[in-house]
Amino acid sequence: MTAYLLKALLLFVSAFAAGAVNSIAGGGTLLTFPALLWAGFDPKLANATSTVALWPGLMGGLWGYRREITESRQLLLPLGAVSVLGGAAGAALLILTPSLTFARLVPFLILFATFLFMAQETITRYLRPTGAATAAPASNSGGAWWWAGILCFQFIASIYGGYFGAGNGILMLAALGLIGISDIHRANGIKIFLAICLNSAAVLGFALTGLVRWPEAILMAVGAICGGYFGASAARRFGRTAVRRAVIAIGLIIGVVMLLRLWL
Repeated sequence: MTAYLLKALLLFVSAFAAGAVNSIAGGGTLLTFPALLWAGFDPKLANATSTVALWPGLMGGLWGYRREITESRQLLLPLGAVSVLGGAAGAALLILTPSLTFARLVPFLILFATFLFMAQETITRYLRPTGAATAAPASNSGGAWWWAGILCFQFIASIYGGYFGAGNGILMLAALGLIGISDIHRANGIKIFLAICLNSAAVLGFALTGLVRWPEAILMAVGAICGGYFGASAARRFGRTAVRRAVIAIGLIIGVVMLLRLWL
């Protein structure tokens, strides 16, 4: 009984911290996924359960960016449709991946996500406007082939998001930067909408195939929502940079340790 309560506490705290971190810097999956592994979950179950647990927290972010999203309605349908298809493809790929194969991929996925997270500030600076915010996407002058390339990029990013997800937001910000959206707030709003689209497809696929441990997922969802609502103000006292550095350190340590365990 004590062991079960300790495991439940670990999962709730990790989800609470992930909700707070996501509201400031992103990268919450780098906290919940390892916590589920430490709790004894199979890597595939841990990945799917983490995705489901953090999905409700995206709704709060969507509401927070509702004005920016309204200004981008012309982009939401094509990018959202591509994101749903890519998320479904990534989830199907995960479902079809043998557990042992996915377990061997996990250290590389965590390190890849961590390196993406490390690059987030650079991408954010690139997207931040130097003058007036971009009012319309650059696709107006890019031509059909250019726009098709953007949709392909988002499709690939969504496949990765449906398969693993950590760091996927940075890829989507890069796609939006190529479109010509230089207002980072507008880009973040669209990114959250697209994350909801691709993760909705993934959540549905994981639920239908029995990859989700629902008691833990619900417990962690409550923790993530509470963390996003109550934890952001406390986390801000440490500053965005300190939070980012902590998440990067956790990701690097976990990735290296799991890589060593794989080799040894």
